[in-house]
Amino acid sequence: MKTALLACSLLLAGCAASPDGARLIPDGWDPKAAGDRVMAGLVRVTAPQVKGAHDAEFACVGERAYVVSEVNDLKGGEDGGWPFIYSTLSIVNLRTLKTERVIDFAKGEQAFANETLPSGACWVPRILQKDARTLRCYFVSQAPGQRQSQMWYRDFDLGRNEFAPTIHKAKLKTAAGTFDFQPQHFHADAAAHGFKKKASDSFFFVFDSFKTFDGKLHVALNNFTGRQNALALVHDDLETFEVLGHYNEPQSAALSESAVNRLPDGTWMAICRNDKGNYHFTTSRDGRSWTVGRPMPFVPNGQNSKPTFDRFGGLYYLGWQEATSIQGANRSVFNVDISRDGKTWERKYRFQTPQSFQYPSFHEHEGAIWLCVTQGDADPSRKERIMFGRLE
Repeated sequence: MKTALLACSLLLAGCAASPDGARLIPDGWDPKAAGDRVMAGLVRVTAPQVKGAHDAEFACVGERAYVVSEVNDLKGGEDGGWPFIYSTLSIVNLRTLKTERVIDFAKGEQAFANETLPSGACWVPRILQKDARTLRCYFVSQAPGQRQSQMWYRDFDLGRNEFAPTIHKAKLKTAAGTFDFQPQHFHADAAAHGFKKKASDSFFFVFDSFKTFDGKLHVALNNFTGRQNALALVHDDLETFEVLGHYNEPQSAALSESAVNRLPDGTWMAICRNDKGNYHFTTSRDGRSWTVGRPMPFVPNGQNSKPTFDRFGGLYYLGWQEATSIQGANRSVFNVDISRDGKTWERKYRFQTPQSFQYPSFHEHEGAIWLCVTQGDADPSRKERIMFGRLE
């Protein structure tokens, strides 16, 4: 614990100049102009009939990006209680930025060869390349207040450009055993470690992007309404998610939707959304025991929205929603700061638009960094379409 507290103290001190004084961004760099250039090159990848869209992720293979998102054809925005939300996959050519095909892959009450989904939203999809021929697409089926939500997966064959006719349940491993990927088991494990908030029967997801550390795949887990967060190890079957350590302190805050990375000395660090104020940061030496979260001075005025925390080309990229509102629009400023050590940060991009810039994901592929993001024009949520393009 003393080591973890020391690491957190060092991070708090990290807003000063870097030890070698070397800047990562050239003099005269304009983060807003850089963000404007990126946004000018974005293209819509959701189908024309879609009216509401949000929470996209993607994987790049060869000359194509495969973008999964939650959508609906009835109205702007999204809500976990809407049974008409479904999950879709957009195939985008990276050379032309043309959407070649959109495939819907999970809807409430859809019949598959081995299972029929119950009524409810099919949303918060995630995607991972399983092998040279296969993408694995995850989604959550839920009906809040009616049943336990369940995360499922469905495989996509890259050679045939088709989904498998079957779906399968993801699993959750805790100290008590291996169970279906349902919030009741996630909550029970947290409660065994001192978590006091009440259980939620829905809104339990894989949240952050999949990331590999020490040759092992990891991801952050989140129960949004339950305000629970944990680091998980993804087993080699890509079906089982093993909870390593919970980070929910202080429980007086409303922490959720985290992004995780590791600092150069091996320390884990997570940035957590906070629905009661600014983002909180927590650290861990082993991924199991975490410090009490707290705000950091390099993120002074965050809004309650998804953060990102990636590492590309030896640099950390920290993305966070600023509370500033442009023309009264929701989530209309998103900053991306970069760092060599995770302590001293410089502003590289400022995405500022009344169309919003929210819930982005960033991935590196063949020397370029690509992104997808939620935007919109009229709905107060600004959750109307998914945009895709190149960051740098």
